[in-house]
Amino acid sequence: GLGRLCLIAAFFLIWTFIKRWQGRDPSAVKYQTYAEIVVLILAFWLLNGPSIISMSATAVASMAAGLAVFVGLLLMKKWKIYATANTLVAIIAAVILFGTIMVFTGGSTIGSFTSSVGRDATLTGRTEIWAELLPLAMLRPIVGHGVGGFWSPEAKAKHQLTEAHSGYLEIILDYGFIGLLLFSLFLLSSCRKAHREMKHDYYWGSLWICFLLMSLIHNISESSLNSFANQLTAVLLFLAVSSTASTRYKPGVLRKT
Repeated sequence: GLGRLCLIAAFFLIWTFIKRWQGRDPSAVKYQTYAEIVVLILAFWLLNGPSIISMSATAVASMAAGLAVFVGLLLMKKWKIYATANTLVAIIAAVILFGTIMVFTGGSTIGSFTSSVGRDATLTGRTEIWAELLPLAMLRPIVGHGVGGFWSPEAKAKHQLTEAHSGYLEIILDYGFIGLLLFSLFLLSSCRKAHREMKHDYYWGSLWICFLLMSLIHNISESSLNSFANQLTAVLLFLAVSSTASTRYKPGVLRKT
């Protein structure tokens, strides 16, 4: 949870700095930038932790991917190259598919990457958790065990766990493959809306795309998008609602009723 909060804060502040630097944001009030720099440094310090073992590797990897995409989108705008909605949707769909396959392959698809971030081939025991919980998910693969139906007090005591450490497996446990399909459709629809938002406000749409991608990557080894109570899910819902309102209600334009 702390890693997710630092991820959200750090990326948003970097996005704000770049937007302000390029003159796309109103000037900050006195000392605001200094305060934001202090918060950014604190977020990075907390993400790093006292050692590489305690570092929030998932959050760091997710933020690195988000920053790379954001910089790429800015460069594409500068060079007047614009990604199509279908291209962005295909990327989002690929990440969802990859995260789901990870559970069934025991994490073998990123074994070489984990060593570069100071983690072993089991993703700090996550693959062992997946191997233990996957057969239970397959007992009810269509509709799952129901909302909160799997993690009963007895299941938590038996497995000595409170989550599956994979949002995709968590969704299959609770809602089955039907729930995973509906979840994926929501995210793909959100991606199309973010692409449409980029036509009105390129920076805001880019923020939405980056948070969507970071959330999906973070969801691979943490349960980040399986509940509306999670921070990253709340951010995506906020972006969806606020962006829909901004495109529907424009200043000086009256809607016909």
